[in-house]
Amino acid sequence: MTIPSQFDAKAVENKWYHYWMKNNYFHSEPDHRTPYTIVIPPPNVTGVLHMGHMLNNTIQDVLIRRARLKGFNACWVPGTDHASIATEAKVVAKLKEEGINKADLTREEFLKHAWEWTDKYGGVILDQLKKLGASCDWERTKFTMDPDMSASVIKSFVDLYNKGLIYRGYRMVNWDPEAKTTLSDEEVIYEERQGKLYHLKYKIEGTNDFVIVATTRPETILGDTAICINPNDERYTHLRGKNAIVPIANRVIPIIFDEYVDMEFGTGCLKVTPAHDVNDKELGERHNLEIIDIFNEDATLNSFGLQYEGKDRFVVRDEIAKELDAIGNLEKIENHVNKVGTSERTKAVIEPRLSDQWFLKMEDLAKPAIKAVLETEEVKLYPKRFDNTYRHWMENIRDWNISRQLWWGQQIPAYFYGDGKEDFVVAETPDAALALAKDRTGNQSLTVADLKQDPDALDTWFSSWLWPMAVFGGVLEPENKDFKYYYPTNDLVTGPDILFFWVARMIIAGYEYAGEKPFTNVYLTGLVRDSQRRKMSKSLGNSPDPLDLIEKFGADGVRVGLLLSASAGNDIMFDEELCNQGKAFTNKIWNAFKLINGWEVSDIAQPDYAKKAIAWYEARLNKTLAEIEDHFEKYRISDALMAIYKLVWDDFCSWFLEMIKPAYQQPIDRATYTKAIEMLEANLKLLHPFMPFLTEEIWQLIAERTPEQALIIAEWPVGTTVDEQLLADFDFAAEVISGIRTIRKDKNIPFKDAIELKAINHDNASDYFDSVITKLGNLSTLDYVTDKVSGALTFRAKANEYFVPVTGAVNVEEEIAKLEEELKYNKGFLKSVQAKLSNEKFVGNAPEKVLAIERQKEADALAKIATLEQSLAGLR
Repeated sequence: MTIPSQFDAKAVENKWYHYWMKNNYFHSEPDHRTPYTIVIPPPNVTGVLHMGHMLNNTIQDVLIRRARLKGFNACWVPGTDHASIATEAKVVAKLKEEGINKADLTREEFLKHAWEWTDKYGGVILDQLKKLGASCDWERTKFTMDPDMSASVIKSFVDLYNKGLIYRGYRMVNWDPEAKTTLSDEEVIYEERQGKLYHLKYKIEGTNDFVIVATTRPETILGDTAICINPNDERYTHLRGKNAIVPIANRVIPIIFDEYVDMEFGTGCLKVTPAHDVNDKELGERHNLEIIDIFNEDATLNSFGLQYEGKDRFVVRDEIAKELDAIGNLEKIENHVNKVGTSERTKAVIEPRLSDQWFLKMEDLAKPAIKAVLETEEVKLYPKRFDNTYRHWMENIRDWNISRQLWWGQQIPAYFYGDGKEDFVVAETPDAALALAKDRTGNQSLTVADLKQDPDALDTWFSSWLWPMAVFGGVLEPENKDFKYYYPTNDLVTGPDILFFWVARMIIAGYEYAGEKPFTNVYLTGLVRDSQRRKMSKSLGNSPDPLDLIEKFGADGVRVGLLLSASAGNDIMFDEELCNQGKAFTNKIWNAFKLINGWEVSDIAQPDYAKKAIAWYEARLNKTLAEIEDHFEKYRISDALMAIYKLVWDDFCSWFLEMIKPAYQQPIDRATYTKAIEMLEANLKLLHPFMPFLTEEIWQLIAERTPEQALIIAEWPVGTTVDEQLLADFDFAAEVISGIRTIRKDKNIPFKDAIELKAINHDNASDYFDSVITKLGNLSTLDYVTDKVSGALTFRAKANEYFVPVTGAVNVEEEIAKLEEELKYNKGFLKSVQAKLSNEKFVGNAPEKVLAIERQKEADALAKIATLEQSLAGLR
């Protein structure tokens, strides 16, 4: 068989992905096997693959491929999220480019455009995941706006409403003026920003006196309806019963007294704008104040903004400050740092706004989810430190604002039959709503046409919190076979940034609707950052195109490069060199296969060194297999890969193949060759979850395989008892071989020239690997002697001394001078270490790990000094 000299990643990736798809290896149906289920964190339907997706989905693919190899019925459900805010913004922008204003369209017309957009771009990111090698069950692909998924959302809304957990209220909410919708508290990101503090003069009605009020938002004075002062503030007792005049608006407002005001902040006087601050709203309710909303939905000023009507709030901020200064109502301006709420989606500065919204009561719903993670550990977070974050969020949970002023999404199933705020019914269908409305009103002449459905859509997270259940039909048909078989799922892989948005809410929904957890383990990945620790983003231009990386380094190379540095919960400092390292590993494995494949096989006797090499590698493989299992159990995916990486690169390629390799132009015995292939196949099985394309290619080149014998569905290696003594004996032999190689290098002795090796003090060492030492050292003889060999090159391996007699090759005086210099250095080093260890202050304060390192340095230095002194004695 002719093996290509170079591994062609692109051709191999296309070939094997097509093969896997054609043979339906990714698809799962309920059967007698134990299920292993993962549901994908659904990316936005409008999205494209970025580095975070690459990391997250590579980890999921590793878990699902390993589960297949271990004999589980592996099911990885893919899908996309309709992403209300992001998608609607893209559609609105597209329509704007075409000269179409959303406001000029009916809901149905707009949704037609949104579906066209989704149909055109919605599958892009899932197709890109295939390039990565993602082995999702594509036949099960779901979209959060699929008819059955939407029906699940509507059913849950109606159920929660009927349980008294959903209510409609006029509340102060977070308003995104760019997306023109409300947001939940968790979707607001607070950033410290440099701003200004404006000190404004408010004249006291009927006098020439005034009070000074400090504000960061002078534009909102046009919505002021009171000045508030702490009743204990003696500076202002004379203002009781007085009114103030709002500058520019010249509106008379009362001066009220409330202990809410901090006497120490600013001047102790607070302007009250109930329509634009949640605390002011509470003050307004206590003191029965007027509410004046000065903003349009896009945060431009409305008619209450007087001459500033139609202008943006930030433009007005500057202009109104100038006008206040001109009319003598601006005392001063100071620099001031404050926290500003921004939209997690659009990055726009949030406006507090009063409006009618739908809310879900969370306190009681959250209790089973708190217990599951923090008490019973039915759901485990990896790393465990995220338990504290989870606790903080869940124990301080607030009612969830679930309505959005959008058209793209599930429309709220509330139907109004009258003009009053309470004149509505909640039902899954218009017909069901009509029946309820007739019962409520007693008006049997009502028709569906008389009902008006709430125009708002539900928060996208209210859809995706049902994801693990809804993808298997568990909300609509909880007794169906798929749901009963695949739910609860096993592992969830996601980012810690949505631990509350999504993970916690799915746990809440799981206990509320299914009475059990939605998954057992949550693996929280870190964020992918650049080498300067900056989060990758398009705006910074520091995020490479994942498909370009795959083109350059191959999918396997990129997967390895990402995972080698991706420990759970810790951010990745991404550098392309990581992918280059992954590509180099790919080439190493390919070349190892080529080497084995190129050997001529003959029915000759098996050499002793080959028998020993096989016994050692089997032990090494079993030990690594146990390590890998432990790493996977603890969700240390990066550590598992590193263990396999060292096994293959160091133990298999650098040691095992060298040990069994036949002499130049000589054949290898069939028994050893068969074992070498067996070991290679075991390596391929361990590597397959991480490097699926390369491993399947080599697997299929080793032998002709039927579809039932493909690597993707092979059996994961089963470990046996590890012979630790054998491994320890080899470590000793490796030290001896290393000593021989060092002498050859230092003295320029070519490997083709056989040398003698003599050893003393052999009582505490095994001679099991002598045949291996002889082969890899190219020894003519390996003898054991009782006395030192004078005039020979020497080295030590553990407590044993070895001599290489080289007639006429050693300048004794030069060798003595060299050893004396090395001895002097090591004695100086030992002195510095011992001085540190004799320092009581250092020993008393240093961590145990640091002390252990210093003690090891001392032991190593003492051993080295002993070796050098014995070597010098032998030369003298």
